[in-house]
Order: sequence, then structure tokens, then C-alpha cells
Amino acid sequence: MSTTPAAPAERKTLILTGASRGIGHATVKRFSSAGWRVITCSRQPFPENCPWEMGPEDHIQLDLADPKIMPEAVRLMKERLKDQSGRLHALVNNAAISPKGAKGARLSTIDTSLEDWQKVFQVNFFGPVVLARGLLDELDRAKGAVVNVTSIAGSRVHPFAGAAYATSKAALAALTREMAFDFGRRGIRVNSISPGEIDTSILSPGTDRIVQEQIPMRRLGEPEEVAKAIYFLCTEQSSYVNGTELHINGGQHV
Repeated sequence: MSTTPAAPAERKTLILTGASRGIGHATVKRFSSAGWRVITCSRQPFPENCPWEMGPEDHIQLDLADPKIMPEAVRLMKERLKDQSGRLHALVNNAAISPKGAKGARLSTIDTSLEDWQKVFQVNFFGPVVLARGLLDELDRAKGAVVNVTSIAGSRVHPFAGAAYATSKAALAALTREMAFDFGRRGIRVNSISPGEIDTSILSPGTDRIVQEQIPMRRLGEPEEVAKAIYFLCTEQSSYVNGTELHINGGQHV
């Protein structure tokens, strides 16, 4: 008796912003190792010594701080997805900026310039809004997932994170809730992750004191640990998780 060979499984596709370092870098490697096609977006050009299996055709150089180029960026993403039948399985809004004062000092609500406030919100908040809305049809076709990367600074004053960064992350957490309601009706899940002190190049001097005094696990988180949580929220393992902010901080809140 002859049998019909099974159709090959569809290769899933992720679009990720802020891929050049830290959490974004680890997330690309996590999804790539699972066989996903990863389209990266960052201010930096495609690196010649790229550590994951992809090419420049799967990278979009994009400065989210410039609202004028966002329509063209969305168009480029849609173009890249045509050979995936216009389907996007996951969008991870990871890119963010956090301006500092002299010698890395925290910028408060008083000493943050209006220009910096606007730039921070453009990258950290409006960028995710524009991308998710612009790629809504592609997410709908795949019944995909959106993950917004917020921060522990979005729920309390942080000794190093500036006021503009913190409030933009609080706004992004609220946006996640609203998107979960609106997008969920179309079968698209929207969640966020809220990392605490993660071992990346943007850590401020003095973080070791936070680790010893506030984190029960007495260590920094690793970017790979955050990437695993993002992967969970983009796969069938979290098929009924929607509108959640997952805290990844070693118990810092307790």
C-alpha cells in the first residue's frame, strides 16, 4: 500500500528589532537554532561576522527614532515576507534607547530635554505601535504572536534608568494590554517580558550592589534566559497566554 509523503512543515518567521547586541542578539540565536527564519532590524548594518545562519537579505537597517522612514520600513518587511505567503509568526519589539547624563548619570523628569523625551518614546513606544499595526495582516495570516520588551524600570523608580526610558516602558506595558484585547480577537497573542538586571553591555556602574541587596538569586540574569522566555511566548507552548507581562528578574520584586 502506497503512502503519500507528509508535506514539509512550514518554516516559521520572526521579525526582531534591536538585534545587534544583548537580549536581541541572544534571541536571534535562540530562534535560529530552532529552525526559524529571523529577519533582524537594527540601526547597525548587517555584520560581516554574523554568528547566526542568515544573510544580509534578512536584515533591515532601520533607525526607529526617525518616524518618517517607518512606512518604508514596514513596506520592506512586507516585501521580505512575500516568499512566506505573507505570513509572520512572531514580532519581537526589543529595540530601545535610554539616554544618560554626564558620566552615565540617570536623567530625571527635570533634566531630560524635550528632544530626548520625544526620541525615547519614538523608539521605545511608537516604533512597536507602527510595526505591529503595519504587519497586522501578516500576523493575522499566521495567527502569530507579538512580544514587547518592557523593563523592571517601568513599574518603579530605578537608580540608573532615566525617567523617559522608565515611562516609555510603562506605556509599552499598557500598550501590550490594549493590543492583547484588540489583536486577540484576530487570533494574535500579544504579551510582554519585563527583564530586571541582565548581564549586557549597557549595565551601569553600581549594578553589583543591586544584585547583592535586592536579588534573592544573587546574580545577574543572562541574555539567553530572557531569549528562552521570548521563545516560549512565541510558540504553541503559550497558546492561551495573552496580555501577560512576564517578569524575569531573579525575584527582585519580592
